[in-house]
Amino acid sequence: MWDVIEGAEHLGGAPFNFAAQAARLGHDVRFISAVGEDERGARVLQRMTELGLDTTYVRRVAGHGTGIVTVMFVNSQPQFTIHRPAAYDNAALSDNALAEIGTWSPDWIYFGTLAQTSARVRQLLTRVTQSSPKARRFYDVNLREGCYTPELVLDLMRAADVVKLNDIEQPVVAQFIGFTPASGEDFCRTLAERFQVQGVCVTRGAEGCALWLDRQYVEAPAFRVEIADTVGAGDAFSAALVHGIAECWELSRIAEFCNRVGALVASRRGAIPLWTVEEVAALKG
Repeated sequence: MWDVIEGAEHLGGAPFNFAAQAARLGHDVRFISAVGEDERGARVLQRMTELGLDTTYVRRVAGHGTGIVTVMFVNSQPQFTIHRPAAYDNAALSDNALAEIGTWSPDWIYFGTLAQTSARVRQLLTRVTQSSPKARRFYDVNLREGCYTPELVLDLMRAADVVKLNDIEQPVVAQFIGFTPASGEDFCRTLAERFQVQGVCVTRGAEGCALWLDRQYVEAPAFRVEIADTVGAGDAFSAALVHGIAECWELSRIAEFCNRVGALVASRRGAIPLWTVEEVAALKG
């Protein structure tokens, strides 16, 4: 989808941002979605090619426009108006495409909440996970007003191996499962135990993050940067988290790296600004 910020259009959407950032970290990525047969859709495919992302599984659909989101900022925090229905609500894969993905044997499958409110996309996720049963599943909760139900969120958690959310979403999810956590560690541990997941991560903005992974817990401070905008920073954080887990880094190193990547992206305009791993390593804060 396109994020419309102060009249300018920036290619975004959490799964797309994640895909672009994971590719930047050296991973081979397949992005599954749909765009309209319109000028915005053509620009999506062109930009994907420029970013080195495979466009094979991005469907072009007639009768539905490429997704757009109007973004406003309140106290530096983005507020989203999501315009639906959109083309991405009609993502689909042929049986042959699904078999190709299974043969490719992905290590990870990423999904969020918003698109899963489409029954068609929800069925697609089920088919993809069934075709690649060995892939670990990363769920970025990423709640948007009017685009989730408690039942859907809990169902997606049951399908996940790693769950990531922010500190605003934490009390919402705690309410969904009916408990009041005594601490950040208590929340992460309880969520991991109830849903049998390997990892739980809570991003805390200027306070850094909390990470539970394989029954270990750490809190890591944020890196102080001048904020340009925070759109896409959480998605870059998610890509860094998958990267760190995939590389089998120790817990504190993963958390620090995620905070570095998220801070660097937040210091630049747009959801997927240019950055390098060398810049991440050099970040002070």
